[in-house]
Amino acid sequence: MPEMTCRELVELITAYLDGTLDPDTERRFTAHLAMCDGCVNYLEQIRQAVEAVGALPVERLSDESRDGLMKMFRDWQVAT
Repeated sequence: MPEMTCRELVELITAYLDGTLDPDTERRFTAHLAMCDGCVNYLEQIRQAVEAVGALPVERLSDESRDGLMKMFRDWQVAT
């Protein structure tokens, strides 16, 4: 089983947080986290951002704003 790259991890972070990764991919994901402090930090930043956005009253967000935030999280890329 090949090691996961940082770029792959970033692309899968939403699925990881949603708990929708298949078992093999999740093992590769967590194995990468065990050896990459940068990705651990990135994951924590995403978790904090999701928590902060989740704390916003949903009724105060327009559909356009909510959709824009969701797209931003899906498209977020690590600068390399």
